[in-house]
Parts: sequence; C-alpha cells; structure tokens
Amino acid sequence: MTASSWLLVAFPALGALVLLLAGKRARPWGHLLGSATVSLSFVYGLILFFTADTKNVADVKLFSWIPVSALQVDFGLRIDALSLTFVLLITGVGMLIHFYSIGYMAEDRDRSRFFAYLNLFVASMLILVLGNSFVTLYLGWEGVGLASYLLIGWYQDRPSAATAAKKAFLMNRVGDVGLALAIFLMFKYVGSTGYAEVFGAIDKIPAGAITAIAILLLLGACGKSGQFPLQAWLPDAMEGPTPVSALIHAATMVTAGVYLVARAHEIFNATADGRLIVTLVGTVTLLIGCVIGCAYDDIKKVLAYSTVSQIGYMMLAVGLGPIAYALGIMHLVAHGFFKAGLFLGAGSVMHAMNDEVDMRKYGGLRKHLPVTFWTFALGYLALIGIPPLSGFFTKDAIIEAALSQGGWRGWVMGGAALLGAGLTAFYMTRLMVMTFFGKERWKEIKSSDGRDFHPHEAPAVMKWPMIILAVGSVGAGAFFALGDRFAEWLSPVVGPLEEGGHSVIPHALVPILTVALSVLGAVAAWLFVGRKDVPVERPERVSAVVKAARNDLYGNTLNETLVARPGTWLARALVYVDNRGVDGAVNGLAAALGGGSGRLRRLQTGFVRSYALSMLGGTFLLLAALLLVRFA
Repeated sequence: MTASSWLLVAFPALGALVLLLAGKRARPWGHLLGSATVSLSFVYGLILFFTADTKNVADVKLFSWIPVSALQVDFGLRIDALSLTFVLLITGVGMLIHFYSIGYMAEDRDRSRFFAYLNLFVASMLILVLGNSFVTLYLGWEGVGLASYLLIGWYQDRPSAATAAKKAFLMNRVGDVGLALAIFLMFKYVGSTGYAEVFGAIDKIPAGAITAIAILLLLGACGKSGQFPLQAWLPDAMEGPTPVSALIHAATMVTAGVYLVARAHEIFNATADGRLIVTLVGTVTLLIGCVIGCAYDDIKKVLAYSTVSQIGYMMLAVGLGPIAYALGIMHLVAHGFFKAGLFLGAGSVMHAMNDEVDMRKYGGLRKHLPVTFWTFALGYLALIGIPPLSGFFTKDAIIEAALSQGGWRGWVMGGAALLGAGLTAFYMTRLMVMTFFGKERWKEIKSSDGRDFHPHEAPAVMKWPMIILAVGSVGAGAFFALGDRFAEWLSPVVGPLEEGGHSVIPHALVPILTVALSVLGAVAAWLFVGRKDVPVERPERVSAVVKAARNDLYGNTLNETLVARPGTWLARALVYVDNRGVDGAVNGLAAALGGGSGRLRRLQTGFVRSYALSMLGGTFLLLAALLLVRFA
C-alpha cells in the first residue's frame, strides 16, 4: 500500500488543477469535486493507518527530481507514524471544513475557485508532511504559503484583506529564508537533504553548525506557526473567509512549524542551546497570545490569538526534547479538533448575525443557535482544559513536563504555562458569555451594513461538521486518557517518552492546580462581563495594560520601527544609488557616446569638397606637428 501513497497528494492536487482549468464552468459542481478529492485522501489515509507498518519507516521514491552534479534530490514520500498522524488530521479536519464551506460559501460567485484553493492548500500541506527530504518539505512549505496568500486575500474588494494577505506572505518569507539557509547548511556539511542522510550524519556536523541549523529551522517554524517574533500576521489572517481561518489555524498551516521541529528532532537533540531557544520562544508566545486575547472583542481574532498561544504550548513541548516531543504532537492533534470546531462555530454565529464579528453586538444567542452553542461549548471546555475533554490531558502533560525541568527553567516555563491556563479560561469564558449569554444586545442596534439582526441556526451541511468535531474533542480526550498509547505510537519516529527530572511542584498537585486556575479564570471572566450589561461600544478609558493588549502589545509598532522603516530607508537609499550611481554611470556613458557620435556625424556631409578640405586641413596639421617635433 505504501507504494501508492502518492495518491494521498494526487487527489487534492488533481482536484485543484481541474477546478482552476474549468473556471466558471465548474460553479455547479466544483464544491462537490473539491470535497470529494479531500474525502478520498482521508479514506486512503485511513487505509494506510491500518495497514502500514508504522514500527518502521518506509521511504517511497517516486522519481529523481533534481539530478544536478553533486545535488541529487529524489522526490519521495516517507510513511511513518508521524506523517500518518498529520495526514489523518489534515485530511480529516480538512474534509469537514470542505463540507462546511459548501454551505458557508453558497452565495459566493467564485465558489469553485475557492474550493480549488482549498484543494491546493491541502495538497501542499500533504507534500510538506509526507516528503522524505527537507527540499521536498520546502516545496510543500512554499505551496502552503501561496495557497494561504490566495485564501486570506479572498475578498479582493476589501483593502484590509489584500493588506493582510501581503503581510502574511511577506512575514512568512522571513521564516522561509531561515529554512532555506538551514537546508543549504545541511547540503554543505552532509551533501544531501534527505532525512535519512542528514540524521545519519549528525555526528559529522560541527557543533556550531548544528546549533545554527537548529536556529534557522526554528526561524522557519516561527514564520509558519505564528510564533514570536513573527506572530503579527496570524490575527490579520482573519480577513479571509471563516473556513480558511479554521483550515489555517486548526489542522494545517500553523502546525507546520511544530511538525518541522518534531521531524528534525535529531538535530535539536544534538544542541541543548537550540532546544532552550525553542522553549523560550514557545513560553513567550503562549503568554503574548493569552494577554492579547483577553482584550479583543472580535470573535475571530480572540480565537486567532488563542491559536498563537496554543501553538506556543506545542513549541514549548517539542523544545523540551525527548520528554515531550510526543506531548507536543498530542496537543496538536487535540487542538486540531477543538479549534477547528470553535472556528466553525464562530462562522455559524457570523452567518446568523450578518457577518458581524464584534462580540459586543451579540448576547443571548444560545437560545437561537442551540446546536452552535453546545458544539462551541464542548470546544471551549476542551480548550480551557476541563476534564475529561482532550485539552485537559494534553495541556496538563505539557505543564508537568515544563515543571520537571527543575531550577529556574521549571519555575519560568512551568509557571508561564500555568498562568497561560488561567488566562485562557478567562478570555474564552469572556467570549462565551458575551456571545451566548446575557442581554440580547443585537435587538437594539443594526449591523454595520444597516440591516436588522435575525439570528438563525446554520443549515445541516454546516452543523454536522461542528457536531463531528465536538464529538472528536470528547473522543480524543478518552483516547489520551488511556495513558501513553499515543506516545508509544510515535516512539519509532521521535523516540520513547522519557521521564522528566525533579519537578518544582509535586506531580500529583499539577492537574489539581491546572484545573483550579482554569476555574479561577472562568469565574473572573464571569464576574467581569457576566454580572453586568456589556456596553455595545468599546470603552476607551482603560488601563495601560488593556490599551497595550488592544494594540497587540505594540508588536506591529515594534516591527514598523525596527524593521519596516529601516528597511524602507535602506531600499530608498539603494534606489538612489542605483538611479544616480549605477544607472547614472551607464546613462552618462551612453549620453557621452551619443553626443560624440552626433558631433562626428556633422563631419559626414556627403560633399567631396568637404572631404577635400578636411584632408587638406589634416595634411597641414600633420606637417605642423612634424616641423614642431623636428625643430623643437
């Protein structure tokens, strides 16, 4: 079966090609083809899941891709426990998002093109996780970047969407440069970019080069997964349609960075400094996402910053090394279920509320959207880590692993993870209360386009994906509660789950403390917004902390000051040098030659008498020169 694993990628890739070539002719059936191709990939992924020998790694060579001198790159796929985990997550959640999009995008005139882009996205992501070399991974990496650019900027009539798409594309390019440089270093020291060759030659690579490769890989991961300091593009990606938000923020693009670190775990195992930087990036990012999420009123942006924070937990886990590689992937799988469900639930709310995203204009919607409310509630409970849902088991395991680092690392990383649990409960409870409880504020106002609100439940094609994802949030929790089964499943790839060191807090107290902080955060949010009327207009007189959080902790300002403006000044200086120096020299030489040739041309009159006069004048000049030399 593994020999035909290329079909996993072929189905959505072919779907994207057909839909793009068909154009508007595909409008009546494009959504059906787009959904069918991803469904076929999911079914084939299930077959591989049950038939493949995941205790071993199977590399399937498809063809020789880059046979250039010393650089020999085969296009091949790697079938193992890690890649199959991502295949099922990408195609499973992606399939549900495709089904949901049938209803959500029903009125869009270019719906078939939208499904073509979704198929391209899924195909690129599958290449990324199935490739058996870093170059093949890079191909999928760039394909995902292109597809995300097209999807984030879907609403082309909105300047904000176009800006968000360009911002995502450019910020990801920064990370992509890091990944490309890491691949160049691998080729320099190993002579190959294949996983087997690179990992087999770790001992031959100098320690400094290993650390450099690890840091460059992390830079790539930060770009794609929206981690500090390249996280600013992720919330702006909410400008795309809500199914795109679910696809990017749940099961696909933002998890690519975590996959990269997990796949390259042997490189990170060889550099303690590299792992420490990964954990610090994850720790800082999870706190940034939590703090900003507490201040936003836009339902999609709250979920976006929640994603930033949760990916921070995953990066923290994979940065801890062999004691937590599997834990990071475990949380990634759980997050794929409940975050996709939350985004689809947010889309259902927007669908019912004339595409309004401001939670201050919601309130009391649980009575009007019962299915959306209950499915959203299960995702909410999973995200804040309430047992027995999946988020409790995965997040608690990461917190325990962080605390087991001991010393200052245990206190800093474990403390940040615990604080993040409380803040997550606060901003998610705030979202729940402002959206589904309290006064029906929407009755007193109109939407931004002047229409009255008439909340209504989504059609069945949108409800069933939400229900399945909600059940998945519960079912994944039951699976993870069985113990280390998932870690054992991944052990042939990332190694066995090792025991941590001495925890700064007794292990028995960690789950109790985690749940207590989550409950405390939820109660605080209820006291903050649940016991009083929420004003429709956002208060402007707020504390400096809230003001900073509303401004993304001034991250965009810092990027503008430290990167964008100096970059603009440098670009303008280079343009000046190019125009006046390089082009000036070339243009000046051309002008001089043109002027000289023009003057010479005047001598070519075509009259014999002019030429005779010139010859006579030249003869006199020559004689004068000879006489001057002779008698000087």
